[in-house]
Amino acid sequence: MKKIIFFSCLYLAGLANLKAQQAPANLLLLNNYTYTSKHRLVGEIHSANSVQDKSGFILKGQNAKFFHIRKNNQLFIRKNAASSDAQWFDLTVSSLTGESSYFRIVNNRFINNKVIAHRGSWKNTKSPENSIASLQHAILQGCEGSEFDVHMSVDSVLYINHDPKIQGVEIETVSSDNLSKILLSNSEVLPTLRAYLEEGLKQNRTKLILEIKSSVISKERSLALTEKVLQLVREIKAQAWITYISFDYDILKRVLEVDPFAKVAYLGGEKNPASLAADKFYGLDYNYAIFQNKVNWIKEAHANNLTVNAWTVNDPKIMDWMLANKLDFITTNEPELLLKKVGEKLADK
Repeated sequence: MKKIIFFSCLYLAGLANLKAQQAPANLLLLNNYTYTSKHRLVGEIHSANSVQDKSGFILKGQNAKFFHIRKNNQLFIRKNAASSDAQWFDLTVSSLTGESSYFRIVNNRFINNKVIAHRGSWKNTKSPENSIASLQHAILQGCEGSEFDVHMSVDSVLYINHDPKIQGVEIETVSSDNLSKILLSNSEVLPTLRAYLEEGLKQNRTKLILEIKSSVISKERSLALTEKVLQLVREIKAQAWITYISFDYDILKRVLEVDPFAKVAYLGGEKNPASLAADKFYGLDYNYAIFQNKVNWIKEAHANNLTVNAWTVNDPKIMDWMLANKLDFITTNEPELLLKKVGEKLADK
């Protein structure tokens, strides 16, 4: 009974803490955060209160001189800045009515090779799944993206782990003080989402594919976790790196309610491409067998401007099938093998 009461107190305290600390919705939004030397349009600036808002905006901060705003509130980077070796520029944008947001505008050197390392690159590197080491290996190997999974402790701290339990400990029912003492097999501390993202943001080559896990306790906690994730992404200006994925459709819809320009892809597998397009999703991210059974969904998705990702593809023959059918991304525990296949395919052209 004492344990139940203790958990209940921690759970309620965690929700209260979340509500107390939660930042307000982004007052200003961008529909894109990247540029290249040839494509200097970063994106359009919008008010979070209305994505159709056309009021004027002002650029502030030491990097304001590198940008300018044209008609329809289009944000451009100036030619000299776009041609520099800078990885990114931090920029403050304010509205004429006093709203203000802080963005990281990233030099788009992100890789396009379809390879998404599932839980990082761990299998052949002998790193723990979902560890910062596995992320580092995925980046060093040149993967287009590294996928990882997020849960929330009882006191609303976000942790990276695939399952709801680690070493017999149920993440949602334990405080961050206890979770911070858990060591992975490489002696790495169980990573928080903040630590994981901060490592990923040291580079601008590999995207971060963030899976928001459903709570095993309640829908309320699933949505609270979602809010907390979005708050942290805004705080550390990680938008350019992130694609959100989940098996919980409500989680992804909540992401788009907060940021209509976020990239979200559904994992469930039962919804057709037209349904996802109607809800303004970025893509579908289904088990590979679904695409093999419903090949037409690949073309239908592309016709609806959706990206197509298959998980978890480890068999060489299935990799070949996915490449032949022109999927946008392939999630795998064997990134080394898939990278080799992609390289060979490019060499044959």
